[in-house]
Amino acid sequence: MKFLKKYIIKNEIWVFIPARSGSKSIKHKNLKKINGKSLIYYTLSTAKKIKSIKKIVFSSDSHNYLNIASRYAKIEKHLRSKKNSSHSASDYDVFKEYIAYKIKKKENLPEFFLHLRPTTPIRRKSTVEKIIKFFKKNSKKYTALRSVTELENSGFKTVLIRNKKLYSLFFKSYKLDPINKARQYFKKSFLPNGYADIIKTENLQKRFLHGSKVYGYIIKEFNSDIDNFDDFNRTKKNLKRN
Repeated sequence: MKFLKKYIIKNEIWVFIPARSGSKSIKHKNLKKINGKSLIYYTLSTAKKIKSIKKIVFSSDSHNYLNIASRYAKIEKHLRSKKNSSHSASDYDVFKEYIAYKIKKKENLPEFFLHLRPTTPIRRKSTVEKIIKFFKKNSKKYTALRSVTELENSGFKTVLIRNKKLYSLFFKSYKLDPINKARQYFKKSFLPNGYADIIKTENLQKRFLHGSKVYGYIIKEFNSDIDNFDDFNRTKKNLKRN
């Protein structure tokens, strides 16, 4: 994929919200309601409050989703292809399709995209603004930024089941004694949480989304990336308290 630098507006940042209609765990997950509002609403509500954001791009394979989103905020609608709306399509595939669409129309693009997923509805505007400010200031040092949550149980203790036997991912061994230690013995480990990621548009030209110098921005407040009904119910309880 090729595009000219003249189309990229330096220091500009847009929000990119992907919301496909298909979901195996919860049917039409992005439209599930909490306090009478869909998950789509919560992410759009946060996005439109951030003054540094110049545009909100909403990408979906569903005309219905696009129309619902347009009721909540001023958006640029991106009707995604079925190919890039399957459960196997990656974030890179979705961004690549959108960038190609803009290049074909010879339209401008931002230097950065703030990637917000509807399945992470609880965000503080102030935290997202801090993330944007940090990355803009340090963008030359990093290829991207991903928000992360510290794991309660260390990832170094994670195992696979191979040939009906447990296998240590970290030690690459069937011997499990090395992981049978107190968590204080292991370094802290983190999991990307979908709270707020930032990518550079130029990454797409280099054929990657995040790259090899990704800054991990630690989120310490409540965060829930909804993947199943347990996640949804936990998030619902938290939102009702607020």
